[in-house]
Amino acid sequence: MSTLGWKIGKVAVLVVALGGLYALAVAKQLEREDIRQSPVVLTPACAEKLAKYGLVAGATYQSPYLLKHTGMAVATTGYTEDDVRAIQRGCNIIDDTQGRQAQSVAEERWNATRFIRGSHVSCNHCHQGVGDKQDAEGNRLLGSLSLGASWVMADMYDRFTGLLLPFELRQMQCYINSSNGYKPNIADDLIRDVTAYTRFLSAALGLQIGVSYEEQGVDEIPASHTGKQGDDYIRGEAIYRAKCQHCHGAQGHGIEVNGHLIGPAVAGPNSWNMQSRNYFYYVATILPGFICRNMPLGAENTLTNQECRDIAYFISNLPRPAGDKQGPLVALQQQALMRIMPPLLRLTDAAMERKHPEPRQAPAAAR
Repeated sequence: MSTLGWKIGKVAVLVVALGGLYALAVAKQLEREDIRQSPVVLTPACAEKLAKYGLVAGATYQSPYLLKHTGMAVATTGYTEDDVRAIQRGCNIIDDTQGRQAQSVAEERWNATRFIRGSHVSCNHCHQGVGDKQDAEGNRLLGSLSLGASWVMADMYDRFTGLLLPFELRQMQCYINSSNGYKPNIADDLIRDVTAYTRFLSAALGLQIGVSYEEQGVDEIPASHTGKQGDDYIRGEAIYRAKCQHCHGAQGHGIEVNGHLIGPAVAGPNSWNMQSRNYFYYVATILPGFICRNMPLGAENTLTNQECRDIAYFISNLPRPAGDKQGPLVALQQQALMRIMPPLLRLTDAAMERKHPEPRQAPAAAR
């Protein structure tokens, strides 16, 4: 083959390859557009939440929540059919990030797990109540990490980075650190739909842009808000055993039964990493505040500030993935600990049970 023929052949191969990639991109885009136009199958929690807030397409929107709690019927700009589907998909992502309830993960959750390493993490674990935790009377709760309250503080100053971070970038931080995962593209449908749902929550609750509400973020607990006994691992372990391990497991790895997640991991490979703000050694005030205001489920605000700091201190001393700033040696160390410690601790617990068996109750007839 001549030199000219060889060059033409290479150009032809390149053109065919690029054409194939372009055709694939077009096909994927058409597939995504079909999904955007498809009806959304809501999770039970999202169906209840969005019905409660009266989400329907129309020229105007009136919040039933505002009418009930303020007595005022406030009309705002309504939502198109496209808006409604985006809000519904966003709610599903918050409630069921891993797609455990989805008929098709790719269709209903935009395959959110591609940005998450572990199998437990879900937005609803931190942003409870599908991002809008309330009491039985519908009152919003202090330190409950409300997504609606977070949205109205859009472009909020972030003291950790020194930047004004829009809501979309704060979502990315959740995927990188709290989910120990990867950063989505800011234009990804996943980010867009969660933002749409969050904006809807702020409208349904009547929240005002630029106003700081008590349910925004976590009600942080510094050491100065305790009796200054010092954060204690032994006290924290004892409280964890009594109050937390029945949901999160003896070693903090979570409890999963027949594919149903009883309680998510707070340590180990399925938990947040060492660069997350939940990590006590990175920020010593956030995890204690979350524990006090949101845990144990059904018994919130029953732990003292010191107990919450002790639990957070204990949890943060359990092995977990390294963050993006710890380096390869720390990452290797944590991976080794996460693999070695669980079986060793199980052997130790089994040995202790054999040495000190729990006394059995006598039969009723003998008592």
